[in-house]
Amino acid sequence: MGQSMRRRDFIGAVVGAGVWPVAALGQEATAAVVGLLGDASLEGLRGSFAPAQRRLAEMGYIEGRNLALEYRWANFDQDRLPALAGDLVKHRVAAIVAFGGPAIAAAKNATTSIPIIFFTGFDPVQSGFVASLNRPGGNVTGIALLNTELLAKRLEMLRELVPTAKSVAVLYDPKRQASSDREISNFQLAAQALGFELIGAPASSPSDFEGAFASITSAHVDALFVGADGVFFSNREVIVGLAAQHKLPAIYPIRVHATAGGLVSYGPNYPEAYRQVGDYLGRVLKGEKPENLPVMQATKIELVINMKTATALGLTVPLSLLGRADEVIE
Repeated sequence: MGQSMRRRDFIGAVVGAGVWPVAALGQEATAAVVGLLGDASLEGLRGSFAPAQRRLAEMGYIEGRNLALEYRWANFDQDRLPALAGDLVKHRVAAIVAFGGPAIAAAKNATTSIPIIFFTGFDPVQSGFVASLNRPGGNVTGIALLNTELLAKRLEMLRELVPTAKSVAVLYDPKRQASSDREISNFQLAAQALGFELIGAPASSPSDFEGAFASITSAHVDALFVGADGVFFSNREVIVGLAAQHKLPAIYPIRVHATAGGLVSYGPNYPEAYRQVGDYLGRVLKGEKPENLPVMQATKIELVINMKTATALGLTVPLSLLGRADEVIE
């Protein structure tokens, strides 16, 4: 990709989610069958849905009793998603929960009648998932994160953490759906205003990580910005470990990166947002139509700072940043 970032390639990441048989024993004949579609691993899909499943249980839908779950996961091969979505449609599921832009697009292309509840960090209107936030229209609605709005904030925090930094590597998945030109321009303008040169580091699968970090090292960057992509979430220990190995101050979009040893995370409260997915799914299973459920925006944002990692990197975290932290890991 070179030292500078191609305009349309890199932002799919910075914004910014086979067949698993369901055992029939113990399930009631009237069990609601829900399809779960994601582009990551089965483990990642199960983890993302867990908070939603707990909310469903509170609403009376319990797996093995009156709820059956059909998992379909692409294992980071997005080309498989259309076929997986089509398979869920053939199974006549009562609803589809789609995690991430590519999975949402595949589900939306597969059916115009089965309700789709999505979870995304993309703008759902600009991405074409819904007609508007308040009136989604059609069979699609869900939960949208504020990832794009937080991009500049993350860059500002990097500036506070590393005041002398001149260049920032952006780890991103080039296969993800691109953001709008406006979002790309805003991100680049924010970097320019802070005096950062952005260096692209593409990675679409775990096999790309070593090469991406090798290119980052050869570019002699001063800090790392990790995109909000499923592949970086599912492999967070590897990403955090590579950042530590290369002694890179890094900012992440999700709390679990910081708890895994990452320097700092700033972004939406994912478990709470996943729980909202369960709430909307339960309401749809009870008979409400997606077109009548406005897209919900996850507004709870949390800042987590890992002081162990800061010490290991020889960084002094400003008191102004510590005072804003929701959690400080000692």
